[in-house]
Amino acid sequence: MKLIVNGENKEVKENIKVGELLDELGIREKTMAVAVDMQVVKKENWNEKVLQNRQTVEFLRFVGGG
Repeated sequence: MKLIVNGENKEVKENIKVGELLDELGIREKTMAVAVDMQVVKKENWNEKVLQNRQTVEFLRFVGGG
């Protein structure tokens, strides 16, 4: 199955969940928010939200600054 993850094409297993994708990419602890096709997925739903072929996934991190 193909996804666009933070602007890059990724090949992943079928029926992967957001939480599994974060673990596979090794970025679960660094990620603060996830959007799938421009819709925010609440953190409590990451282990339930199943991704579909060709969806766009954005992992967002908040950075402090001034």
